[in-house]
Amino acid sequence: MLKVGLTGGVACGKSTILAMFERRGAFIIRADEIAHELMRPGQLVYDKVVAAFGREILESDGTISRPRLGEIAFGHNRIGELNALVHPEVIRYQNEWLEHVRWREQHAIAIVEAALLIEANAHTSLDKVIVVTCSDEERIRRFQLRTGLEEQAARVEVGRRMKNQLSEAEKIKLADYVVDNSGDFEFAEQQVGPIWGSLRQDEAKSRQ
Repeated sequence: MLKVGLTGGVACGKSTILAMFERRGAFIIRADEIAHELMRPGQLVYDKVVAAFGREILESDGTISRPRLGEIAFGHNRIGELNALVHPEVIRYQNEWLEHVRWREQHAIAIVEAALLIEANAHTSLDKVIVVTCSDEERIRRFQLRTGLEEQAARVEVGRRMKNQLSEAEKIKLADYVVDNSGDFEFAEQQVGPIWGSLRQDEAKSRQ
């Protein structure tokens, strides 16, 4: 089995690229969805986050309001504290999932998508790393579409979030493959196809 990490900056279209690999046969998992699951009431991470950030992050039904938590974490420079609570459990879950995939399909290509893959040092246990990039203007446009913010507000928020991540240039230095997702769907597909072919070759070599 080949273990692959997929990462990139804010609003660069990681999920779109991940879906392209899934359609080609990759097993996929998203760290953000894992974190969401682990922060449900009754989970250990939920208890730790509420204890650290207070009950003001909770909705009336007791679930964590991710926008409210994000505002506190980013707005009060506590993102590192939040990541320290969540990342170890996310990585543990990812590793268990990878072992499950290996058990199901020895020759699988399994891709973990995580915005902070490198920052959390999770890439060191993987075989390959794919970094998704895009232009700043395209990033802001996509963030606007996703959040409904005005352009200037989106620009400020993207800048604030990017400060808490490694720069794209630093991520690219650690990448085995780079996908420029600044263009349209077809432009991205033209890059993903050859990368998938290379990953298949790498997986085959690992069996020899």
